[in-house]
Amino acid sequence: MLTIRELSKTYKNGVKALDNIFLEIPEGMFGLLGPNGAGKSTLMRTIATLQEPDSGTIFLDGLDVVNSKEELRTILGYLPQHFGVYPKMTPLDMLNHFAILKGIVNRVERTELIEKLLVQTNLWEVRNKAIDTFSGGMKQRFGIAQALLGKPQLIIVDEPTAGLDPSERNRFHNLLAEIGQNIVVILSTHIVDDVSDLCSNMAIMGNGEILLTGKPAVVIDSLKGSVWQKKVSRQALGEYQSEYKVILSHLTAGETVIHVFNDSQPEGFDPVDADLEDVYFATLTNHGIAVSL
Repeated sequence: MLTIRELSKTYKNGVKALDNIFLEIPEGMFGLLGPNGAGKSTLMRTIATLQEPDSGTIFLDGLDVVNSKEELRTILGYLPQHFGVYPKMTPLDMLNHFAILKGIVNRVERTELIEKLLVQTNLWEVRNKAIDTFSGGMKQRFGIAQALLGKPQLIIVDEPTAGLDPSERNRFHNLLAEIGQNIVVILSTHIVDDVSDLCSNMAIMGNGEILLTGKPAVVIDSLKGSVWQKKVSRQALGEYQSEYKVILSHLTAGETVIHVFNDSQPEGFDPVDADLEDVYFATLTNHGIAVSL
């Protein structure tokens, strides 16, 4: 269990990136949803001991993360949104380099671990190719391989599927699901489907605050009977926004379909089964966070 209490962080320019965060993250895949600027990356960097909070505590079971940074780093796997490697090196050599830095000094143990990770991430066949020849998905899989070095108890992945094509995204999902069984894995993303497909617990973040927590199925059920849809012209969207709480707008077969949040069925609207996307946008809207429709 990762337990976060009263965590706050304000940058020198006055931006309050974390505002009194309380969060409990159990074993398994945990999804952290939020728009750009919500504070997700700040929270991930703080948990990963890459920056200091102004106040608050973080505990991984009995380990005081804020005051035991080196100890936490020995059991941490971290895949940031943007990570650098030596482009001309091979994944075999790069993982060997990272493993030594991680303190895996026994050569036989290190070789066995690296070979296992390359097979697990489906990179064995390209183990001797330069990393700068890899596709975006292959680079992300290499990122997971380095995050798995040293048998981590906590893994943090920040926007891991952004920019991946559907097949690589599916492959990455399968890999994350495989590793997220008996450890804490935090998936920070703005892609709702990533959380819906993978995570047994989740939170929605906005303006540096935790706006909602729960299990995806439970928070979806909380909107039952409150979401309605209608096909409208794009020109009329503004009128509906002024009259109703429009939480979602998307094109279907060339027509604009809107979802509104309302306790009773508005005239001309049809009931629709809510999904996690409805929960996400309804939560942001309810907290006054602008949503681009």
